[in-house]
Amino acid sequence: MNKIKKISLFLMILVISTLSMGLKKFNTTPQEVYRVYLGGQPLGLIKSKSALEKYIDNKQEEIKKKYNVKKVYAPDNLHIQKEITYNEKIYSTQEIYSMIEDKSDFTIKGYVITVKGVSTTSSTVEASSKKTQKIYVLDKKIFTEAVDKTVRAFISKDDYATYSENKKQEIVDTGKIIEKIYIENEIKIKQQNISANEKIYLTTDELTKYLLFGSGDAEQPYTVKNGDTIETVAYNNKMSTDEFLLINPTFKNANSLLYEGETVNIGILRPQFNIVQENEEVSLEEKKYSTETRYDNSQLVGYIHVEQQGVNGVNKVTQKIRKINGETTNIVTVSTEEVKPVTNEIIIKGGKQSNYSGGGYGTVVATAGDWGWPASCSSVSSGYGYRWGYLHDGVDIAGCGYGSNIFAAQSGTVVASQKKTGGYAGGYGDNGEYIIIDHHNGFYTIYAHLCPGCRYVSKGDNVTKGQVIGGMGHTGAATGTHLHFGLWSGFPYYGGRSLNPLSAY
Repeated sequence: MNKIKKISLFLMILVISTLSMGLKKFNTTPQEVYRVYLGGQPLGLIKSKSALEKYIDNKQEEIKKKYNVKKVYAPDNLHIQKEITYNEKIYSTQEIYSMIEDKSDFTIKGYVITVKGVSTTSSTVEASSKKTQKIYVLDKKIFTEAVDKTVRAFISKDDYATYSENKKQEIVDTGKIIEKIYIENEIKIKQQNISANEKIYLTTDELTKYLLFGSGDAEQPYTVKNGDTIETVAYNNKMSTDEFLLINPTFKNANSLLYEGETVNIGILRPQFNIVQENEEVSLEEKKYSTETRYDNSQLVGYIHVEQQGVNGVNKVTQKIRKINGETTNIVTVSTEEVKPVTNEIIIKGGKQSNYSGGGYGTVVATAGDWGWPASCSSVSSGYGYRWGYLHDGVDIAGCGYGSNIFAAQSGTVVASQKKTGGYAGGYGDNGEYIIIDHHNGFYTIYAHLCPGCRYVSKGDNVTKGQVIGGMGHTGAATGTHLHFGLWSGFPYYGGRSLNPLSAY
């Protein structure tokens, strides 16, 4: 064999050997594998899906101990898809697990409760019920029990029993019928895997506290000091007396005594949903008498003679009353029957050297009994004081009917008559159509939520006590027709101090 033939044979053998080695490296047998995706992004291939799931479960002893569960699952955004491959890198279970652990949360089986926000607008209903939120539990029973305890916090024991047990209800002369008790928010419960890093409620008491107080707020102990009363402790901690009694159920009413050194609970309620109670109620309502002043010009100023004593009347009133989380938000009067007529007071005053100068107002003092009632009905749906941590700086009077007359509580000059949204001068709530009167003695009154076009006086007008100045409505932050009536020492919200209007009656 010549030299050229030897070289050709050698090269042929070399090529055949190289091709054989390449074929050995390339796998011609198809493999069934699983491609792992996290958040839509591929991580790699593994041989066994079940092996990865088992590995994840075995590595999460801390989560199992924390939540007392037997199994932990892959993250919700982890997807594993079966594929066929020939020659692609296969990762170990441990390698893929490390990638997942660094980027996402492992999960456990539980329930997601979605509480939909509501559009209720009211100065007495906390805004936390307006936001949509998710609540996580492992046992659905924890949620149902917590809801039941929350409802019972705002519905009296007798009312709850009467309604839930479907007891027969009737009104004999006076009383009430409970028509509805329900949660206004839409609630949906769905079983699914939950991230182990979410806030998961494990006990009924823990969730009940959240439903009552909201995140970050809860009951705190308070040591009673000498001279403390339920009213002062509540007010000084931005609570209403009703809220205090709710948190401290051992006290029967706001007149219960506190003892120095005694420990009570304080806290600002922020209910996470709206519990609604709708009643029909029949009650005897006192109708306040009005005072008619007549002037005798033969007598000097300062002369006062009561010609006819005033006597309050009594009406039998049937009303539809709506409460949200224990606070009355709407009163509609269905019928009124006179039981005892009103006898108005008639006063004769001296007219000589009158201090009136054509303005229509005289000297007034902020003393009890000197103020006229500003509405044609007397039902107070919401009193003065703190609720949900905010000061309700007046009283709400309801049940008179849309457009019913609003009266000046005392003589004075109108200093504001306009529409305002977002609260007056930074005040709480949205007053809608409102009027403010300066009584020229350091005191001012405000009349809010009047109906559109129902402001009958303008800025600069002088008004007399009992004069019709507007009509009742529900403009601004109002769930129903009512008057927000405020009494202030100093101009409202501009350095003034709100007072309880009922102290003037």
